[in-house]
Amino acid sequence: MQIIDTEIPDVKIVEPDVFGDERGWFCETYNAERYRKAGIDSVFVQDNESFSSKGVVRGLHWQAAPHTQAKLVRVIKGAVWDVAVDIRKGSPTFGKHVAATLSAGNRRQLFIPRGFAHGFIVLEDDTLFSYKCDNLYCREADSGMRFDDPALGIEWPDVGVPLMLSEKDRKNPTLAEIQPWEELT
Repeated sequence: MQIIDTEIPDVKIVEPDVFGDERGWFCETYNAERYRKAGIDSVFVQDNESFSSKGVVRGLHWQAAPHTQAKLVRVIKGAVWDVAVDIRKGSPTFGKHVAATLSAGNRRQLFIPRGFAHGFIVLEDDTLFSYKCDNLYCREADSGMRFDDPALGIEWPDVGVPLMLSEKDRKNPTLAEIQPWEELT
């Protein structure tokens, strides 16, 4: 597997090794020891999936303390343009983002540490998105901010269809209105 550093050092792109022949292909999508050696030492306790149509926007989401989550995300079928935004209080990259295209074809994964908002736009119909979390979901800690806040400077791709958001995501606050993430000591 190859680990690719991003503009924000704690966010990593993972490219698994893929072994193929005339029968098809095989790849290891997670191995705790290998990921730990590569600097991803989260202990994942929950797996989630979402299925979406082209033009669906999910996010930007995170879990508030003490229920914060790191995530390891990937696409099983289809494609997304995935975004992680630094919301860590006092971080030199606060409000900055990293984006990557994740698809069934490129098999890339994105590691998103605690202290980041996460979201994506679906690039293809019938996309199956999968992710591991290092903490259990807590409804009361569910948090979000506007995906299209101009202060974030995110240039979301035009997917050629009207965007679809949940009612909750339409009402999310801006970066200036959120409580920055602060690790509990």
